[in-house]
Amino acid sequence: MNATKYVPLLLGLSAAAVAATVVVAGNQAASQKASAVRPAVATKAQAPVAKAAVVRKTAPPLPNVGFPPVRPMDVVRATYDFAAQHPEILNYVPCYCGCGTQGHKANEHCFVARRDSKGNVLEWDTHGFGCTICIDVAREAMQLYSSGADVRSIAGAIERRWRAGNESGRTPTPPPPAKKTS
Repeated sequence: MNATKYVPLLLGLSAAAVAATVVVAGNQAASQKASAVRPAVATKAQAPVAKAAVVRKTAPPLPNVGFPPVRPMDVVRATYDFAAQHPEILNYVPCYCGCGTQGHKANEHCFVARRDSKGNVLEWDTHGFGCTICIDVAREAMQLYSSGADVRSIAGAIERRWRAGNESGRTPTPPPPAKKTS
């Protein structure tokens, strides 16, 4: 049996396997990209049963900014979604990147440019795509919120973490409202 006559066959099979892998990977990437641009709107099947009274705010798809974001896209997407859904938090969290010179008043403005009267996002601010400080501040606020912290605790923790060395870049963010006493 002559093994050299099987070399072209083995090379052909290897090339076919590589081509199939590339096609499958390309289809998965396209599928992920298509799902990445869907609006942040919960359907009835997605809405949690225990929080049925919570109404998710709607938002347009994230824009294509023409450059790679400063953090992985899943992190950026989660941060923008948090900003869309929780202005009651990020409106009281300062940003420290210097974006106050662009008219930003709080970390929420790094992500949301305009909302309608119901609080739905009409337009995104693309500043957050390119700024690690904006993303990192919002991610810390999101993590604190997820752990059960209230807005005053979140704003205080962000202040303590980011103020030193960044005070000149702080947005003119109002303090959170006082806690309601019953």
